Amino acid sequence: MKNNDVSINTVHGIFTYRAAALIINDDKLLVARHKNNPCYYAVGGAVKINETSEEAVVREVLEETGASMEIDRLVFVQERFFKYSGENHHEIVFFYFMKYRTDVNILENSYTDQGENETLHWLPISNLKQFNIVPDFLKYNLAGNLNDVKHIITKE
Repeated sequence: MKNNDVSINTVHGIFTYRAAALIINDDKLLVARHKNNPCYYAVGGAVKINETSEEAVVREVLEETGASMEIDRLVFVQERFFKYSGENHHEIVFFYFMKYRTDVNILENSYTDQGENETLHWLPISNLKQFNIVPDFLKYNLAGNLNDVKHIITKE
């Protein structure tokens, strides 16, 4: 069965195109965590064919949190190279700051659209270094001047 995600399997590995949301409230970053994975990660997912990264991040936020949010601005573009299950991966990820609405109340340990398999968590930005967050650059780049888009290249 085919899906609409932008993902290309090659003899050398897998390429994916993704969009992720940086949702901040009360100096805490909203992240997700799968019950079978030891790390936290930004809300987001694959961009679909004929979908912009902006459309994808808005859709993913709604799917994973149940809340409709608007984009504030693009803040990071990451080229990420890593191995997973013995396979080479190459991802392009667009990270967007989202406008957190005061009428939205996303609770600690609430479920995403994955049900009991994936939960949402609010991590204090000042202590991100103590958490296992993927991608790791988020631990060090959410403070300071974030008015310009940063291009991040990571080889893990």
